[in-house]
Amino acid sequence: MIDITQHRLHNQRLVRQNATQPDQVVAWFGAMQAQDYASVKWAIGVRGGPGQMITDTAVEQAISNKQIIRTWLMRGTLQMTTAADIRWLLALLAPRLISGSAGRLRELELDPETLRRSFDLFTAVLPTRQPLARPDILQALEQAGISTAGQRGYHILGQAALAGLICFGPMQGKQQTFVLLDEWAPPGPTYTREEALAELARRYFQSHGPATLPDFVWWSGLTITEARAGLALVETELQSEVVEGETYWLPPHPAILAMPTAAAWLLPGFDEYYLGYKTRQVVLDGRYDKQVVSVNGIFRPVIVIDGQIVGIWKRDVKKGTAVFSLEPFEPLTAVQQQAVAAAARQYGVFSDQPVMLAD
Repeated sequence: MIDITQHRLHNQRLVRQNATQPDQVVAWFGAMQAQDYASVKWAIGVRGGPGQMITDTAVEQAISNKQIIRTWLMRGTLQMTTAADIRWLLALLAPRLISGSAGRLRELELDPETLRRSFDLFTAVLPTRQPLARPDILQALEQAGISTAGQRGYHILGQAALAGLICFGPMQGKQQTFVLLDEWAPPGPTYTREEALAELARRYFQSHGPATLPDFVWWSGLTITEARAGLALVETELQSEVVEGETYWLPPHPAILAMPTAAAWLLPGFDEYYLGYKTRQVVLDGRYDKQVVSVNGIFRPVIVIDGQIVGIWKRDVKKGTAVFSLEPFEPLTAVQQQAVAAAARQYGVFSDQPVMLAD
């Protein structure tokens, strides 16, 4: 019987690390959860190859170079994807998301004419002031007589992104910016719907396997019928294993690399290793669910040792030093503490700053 966690560590590229560029990591996944900007940058960095660590600066540069793009995709949440993949992903996923938002748009009195006027404004304003900071783009809407009060501004931006008009640009300090997608990402490959379903299934199971069909449905936001069709199209490229009555799919696996005892990772909040599955008991004892995911759906940064989530952590910067405060569910052994310290040092390389573990 397969060891699910060991295979996931490899397929999630936490062990079998050979990427040297941010877009290589993102392309492997197809899309990575990205509602927290700092977290997704570290999620990419922690998966960089040992010979050439992917740094925070490298991720920022890949965004500025228009290689990776942040926008709304799976389940209507923010994701990081590549410029090469964004268009076929939008074509596959956006129509259902747009349809599903109709009720909320009516509540906000965002009718089709208001959205059309907003989109026309973005087309007129963005090429001359590109990228445009979020407060500035909202101000432009207000000046045009389009209210952004409450959640109206957020939903106008989201609908424009799902329509393939805009996406996030590079950060300006702490400010989000927006750009026109046509000026940020060249036309990519065009797929039939069947081809797109197959490609999304391929990306998911290669990066998340072993995983189940319900896991894929959860991650992608597809219907069960669509997800099943996508899986069927790539089934011959995968292998399946039945574990405790559940069928898991994964790519044909090479020999699993031997890992040192107590191999550890400090994964960011919203990381694909935990969030990317509907059923998460494989990597986390159910007693600790509420410590990892808050009541309002915030996925906290986690300590992973030997494939299991054994605690949470947080980071503060004090006098230029990244200070990690650990909250393990059970006391760590000396060997585990050493492994976690090594994982913290990896973050130090990523962020180009000294690190220390709080007492």
